[in-house]
Amino acid sequence: MTASFAHRPTIAVTRHAIAAGHYLAATAGFAILEAGGNAIDAGCAAGIALGVLQSDLVDVAGVAPIMIYLADSREVVTIAGLGPWPKALDPQLFMREHGGKIPKGVLRTVVPAAPDAWITALKRYGTMSFGEVAAAAIRLARNGFPMYPLMAASLQRHAEAHRGWPSSAEIFLPGGRVPEAGDIFRQSDLAASLQYMADEERAAATSGREAGLDAARDAFYRGDIAKKIVAFVKEQGGLLSAEDLADYHSPVGPPERRRFGDLDVFTCGAWCQGPVLLQTLALLEGTDLAALGHNSADYVHYLAEALKLAFADREAYYGDPVMVDVPLATLISAEYAAERRKLIRPDRAWPEMPPPGELGSQAGRGFGHFPQPAGDPNPEPDTSYVCVADRHGNLFSATPSDGSYGSPVVPGTGLIPSNRGSQSRPDPRHPAGVAPGKRPRLTPNPALAIKGGEHFMPFGTPGGDVQTQAMLQVLLNHFVFGQDMQSAIESPRFASYSYPSSFAPFEYYPGRLAIEARVPESVIAELARRGHEIQRWPDWIWTAGAVCAIDVDKKRGVIEAGADPRRAAYALGW
Repeated sequence: MTASFAHRPTIAVTRHAIAAGHYLAATAGFAILEAGGNAIDAGCAAGIALGVLQSDLVDVAGVAPIMIYLADSREVVTIAGLGPWPKALDPQLFMREHGGKIPKGVLRTVVPAAPDAWITALKRYGTMSFGEVAAAAIRLARNGFPMYPLMAASLQRHAEAHRGWPSSAEIFLPGGRVPEAGDIFRQSDLAASLQYMADEERAAATSGREAGLDAARDAFYRGDIAKKIVAFVKEQGGLLSAEDLADYHSPVGPPERRRFGDLDVFTCGAWCQGPVLLQTLALLEGTDLAALGHNSADYVHYLAEALKLAFADREAYYGDPVMVDVPLATLISAEYAAERRKLIRPDRAWPEMPPPGELGSQAGRGFGHFPQPAGDPNPEPDTSYVCVADRHGNLFSATPSDGSYGSPVVPGTGLIPSNRGSQSRPDPRHPAGVAPGKRPRLTPNPALAIKGGEHFMPFGTPGGDVQTQAMLQVLLNHFVFGQDMQSAIESPRFASYSYPSSFAPFEYYPGRLAIEARVPESVIAELARRGHEIQRWPDWIWTAGAVCAIDVDKKRGVIEAGADPRRAAYALGW
């Protein structure tokens, strides 16, 4: 590894480690590891805690895609943690009655998946009870925690949205004002909801651990919480039903996988944007990236142009594979990448999103007009992340999400049922278009890289469409340029916005390339000369992602963890 230039040290340990999007979530998961829990127990504890500590970005009733490496079987599994549209949805609703838009409020509600995803992970691969792993989240919700600057700024930014829903204002505008950094922020209804699930588990646990976990799940999906959710959504004009909740189970299955040099990289499927990472790696295959020079004009240009090609295919083809025929095997193949690579010009940037590859119907072309605002992208601070490595060699990688400003809190619960419908397209003909029982195309995408059976790296980040871009850069910083884990995370970043956003209203910034100002001005000037429309970020910015990652080096017996100082993320280990 090259010498560290990071502001924080890489956390180098030998037993176990965790990195999470908030320092108290990392602490919650670390306490589980110290108490004897495995990576799955600790990851679920931290993930549930993120729904309390970052409830502007993550909802306990939101989404939670999960990836797990099981050391005993050497198997990688995914738990989708993403719910579908209600069965009662008319697929023409948004085109016919809402001007081709998905309005804020309960109409964008899909089945909340996170509680089931956490409990599925615990039931199949964990060792502890729901009550044990949720204890920290309950305590943090009930007793409160000090408000931190980024969340305070987020709540200020969305104060009017919260004010429009009395149930949301009661929580996020306590006393009628936006909480300030340092204020103790409490969520008593959320604590009560989690405690109810834990109490139901305890009552059923005399029949065994699995029966207890089933009871915790049923408390949410069939019990009092479900009844409150359905009644409120119906009262507000939404579509979610008791049947939608009761029938939901997070799919468990294999990941998508691609070889890149001596790395095996794993992502979730095309129901999220994870395969963008695999497509981009396919496009970079055979190029001597180290020879281009880290963050040189040649390097940034090549990565940006490769990302544009992958995002063009995301727009044209990605959608719920249960209902859409996604040609993913072709999209990540070497043969397809070789053809697409011909579109990358070393001296000139595409001034817009390139055309997608010529594969069949190209169903994503031409559906809807994408707004092209005059200013800079103003993405929402949405999502968080957690990864864990335990003493047994198990790994956990999860990207929980769903912000507080898209739809209202269900009174008396502290919960906002997943408003991830904002990532579906209103036109049902689009591969990511709405349909009853269909999942939106999700941005959150946990990942894992394995090198030669010796290095194991779970990694991920918040950041919307920037997620796969930040993850790609950290992966290459570490494995191609030899940077230690923390330096790989802190290194200056860039991001393309030359594609329709994944979030309604799907804004599009043709040719836009944002780049942190720590990149030399000579590099930025050369990128502009090649046709990139440059947006100068400050030296450090939260919109560049908040990557957390752990590298388990089995040969040396060392675990190295890092967390992004661009947000409140932190790593701990022993």
